[in-house]
Amino acid sequence: MKKILFVDDETNLLAGLQRMLRSMRNEWQMAFAPGGHEALEILRSDSFDVIVTDMRMPGMDGCRLLNEVKERYPEIVRIILSGHSDKEEVLKSIGPVHQYLSKPCDAEVLKSTIARACAMRHLLENDSLIKIISRIEALPSLPSLYTEVIEAVNSPDGSLGRVGEIISKDVGMSAKILQLVNSSFFGLPVHVATPARAVAMLGLETVKALVLGAKIFSQFSRSDSPGYPIANLWNHSIATSCLAKNVAENLKLKQTGIDDSFLAGLLHDIGKLILLDRLPAACDEIVKVVISSECPLFEAEQKVIGATHAQVGAYLLGIWGFSESIVEGISFHHCPGKCSNDDVSILTAVHLANGFEHKNSPDAMNKAGKFDLDYLSKLGIDDRIDGLQLACNSPISHGEADAC
Repeated sequence: MKKILFVDDETNLLAGLQRMLRSMRNEWQMAFAPGGHEALEILRSDSFDVIVTDMRMPGMDGCRLLNEVKERYPEIVRIILSGHSDKEEVLKSIGPVHQYLSKPCDAEVLKSTIARACAMRHLLENDSLIKIISRIEALPSLPSLYTEVIEAVNSPDGSLGRVGEIISKDVGMSAKILQLVNSSFFGLPVHVATPARAVAMLGLETVKALVLGAKIFSQFSRSDSPGYPIANLWNHSIATSCLAKNVAENLKLKQTGIDDSFLAGLLHDIGKLILLDRLPAACDEIVKVVISSECPLFEAEQKVIGATHAQVGAYLLGIWGFSESIVEGISFHHCPGKCSNDDVSILTAVHLANGFEHKNSPDAMNKAGKFDLDYLSKLGIDDRIDGLQLACNSPISHGEADAC
């Protein structure tokens, strides 16, 4: 049974949460604390999967509480549920918070948010890996793009279009800006699938505060590993996103599916960035296994760390609140047959796009261009692979996010 801890200094609101969530008693073990100090006392004697806290509380506010939880119990998914939308408070909370919900919160939204956060645990069995991933506040960017975005937001002639264009070229920046927009940090009740659109909705002043004040972006400082070449990762991700969008269009997905296929394609290898940034020694060991065993990179990852880059990336984006279909498209993009979804979906588009892109740009270290023919046959599209590749392989300029 999953354990959820709710924290709010207003006892009537805690009582309201208890009534609202009474139907979940057989699925969740719930505890309620009237403040941050009381919450930490509870955490000292019991383990929890998710903590949901108010922001403004006397003595210890929600941000300080979640910072403490992040350091002491990083494996816990950290959610703010607050009726206050003061920009300064929101900016302060961005670091330790995985997801942000606004009061009043619909009961079904709260239930589904917590349920999806709990469900992410099935992606990873390695507890130490979960702790490493759950501590991540932001992902590093290519130094050149990091410099460009800093210059753009500082420039008196800076424009939303230019800032959005730069962010769209970077995997880490794209993931962070979309986490903030889609998780209601700024009270935007819409689904946003592209980084450029997210930037446009936030506005230049808010983006500037995020970049310069909250420092949500950082630059990559580690050296490359042969199996995880940074420039290639960015180029491959952008090309795959364009191909995934084209595949989704040819497979006649709905517009939301087409948009989310682009996003899932852009972020499908974000786990590689996490591994290189957080576990560089393991990356070196993984490369040795690839060379000695002549196996695909994701199989070597499973042998060395007990998880693949696909699972690692999906876990982070899952606890950051990305949709189930995007998380699914990332987690299973090498082995879609293991997914319970039997429909043509975002996963289908990303699996095919990743294969097409690896065939376009073969990498001796990354034998990942094979298709799961059993999966494609089950969907009735195994005989369309060549036709889809021909239809989708319009010239794509590597490194150009607006090429599609």
